[in-house]
Amino acid sequence: MTIAAVRTHRLSAPLHTPFVTALRRTTTVDTLVVEVIDSDGRSGFGEAPQVWKVTGASVAGAEACVRDMLAPAVAGRDADDLVARCAEVRTAVTGNESAKAALDVALHDLAARRLGVPLVRLLGGTTLRVPTDVTLAAGDAVELAAAAKQRRAEGFDVLKLKVGTDAATDLDRVRAVRAAVGPGMRIRLDANQGWTPREAVRVIRGIVDAGLDVELVEQPVSRWDLDGLAWVSDRVEVPILADESVFGVRDLVEVIRRRAADMVNVKLAKCGGLHTARTLLDLARAHDMGTIVGSMMESAVGIGAAASLVAAYRTTAVSDLDAAWWLAWSPVRGGVRYEGATVVLPDAPGLGITSVTEAKVQHRG
Repeated sequence: MTIAAVRTHRLSAPLHTPFVTALRRTTTVDTLVVEVIDSDGRSGFGEAPQVWKVTGASVAGAEACVRDMLAPAVAGRDADDLVARCAEVRTAVTGNESAKAALDVALHDLAARRLGVPLVRLLGGTTLRVPTDVTLAAGDAVELAAAAKQRRAEGFDVLKLKVGTDAATDLDRVRAVRAAVGPGMRIRLDANQGWTPREAVRVIRGIVDAGLDVELVEQPVSRWDLDGLAWVSDRVEVPILADESVFGVRDLVEVIRRRAADMVNVKLAKCGGLHTARTLLDLARAHDMGTIVGSMMESAVGIGAAASLVAAYRTTAVSDLDAAWWLAWSPVRGGVRYEGATVVLPDAPGLGITSVTEAKVQHRG
């Protein structure tokens, strides 16, 4: 059975709440969904989210990469030879990891559909329920405290607080959130590269001295500053989670070599898909590093793939899979849903996606 066609769909959907970090502010999910169709007419879906400030990926760039380079690499080839097809995707171009991830996931989704099993089953797992944290977008202390109370009422028990916008007041933000939710909730911080190494150590030590009980701190310094990341990790007791510093296997090897972080955040759109993501999780485990699987601002397509990976491979801490929860409405039919702090995978073949709603593209003359 061969791959008959590869199609792309531009999707855009509003968020119910603006998503603000030290790197960016967005009110929409803008993404490219890739559809792989076999000669029997079955479809598999994958996603390449537009994240200019993190991956550099855009909808237009991912679409061009898929159309001109990735689709020709797999078109007309055996749809059942998943390992070979994914290898062809990985070697077709340099970079463009988000586009590669979209096609890699679509091939996995198609393979699972052809077998009539959920994607998690194809990956070797059984559970259809995966816990997630929820992000508190960057804001002032009062706003964050109110949002934290609301998330607790909605059933979440792990909060990821976006900091790094102002090191001088970040401690006050953490203090306000802890006071709002009490001692029972886990709080983790994500600075999104927003601190210098000295600021990171000062803020983290202040949090510890204040007894605010932070679970981990994600990417405190610039992604390129591995020396600074290692310097911070060596001077604080709170676990340091590498995110933007690790896109692929070579990045993680270097982080391990330098002992620059205690944990790693594996994201499909950073590393190029499920094949490389599994390698990263195995490598981290072999070196006693903690793991989570994260997400960009994505739809149920990307979140379904990431949650299926967690369900099959497990992580050492609750993963970051709340992206589709932020959507005011879903641009796809089927797929994952949320029950409080749980991502529920559909008991359906593949990702369970049945259709997508394309965005209206404005052509500029």
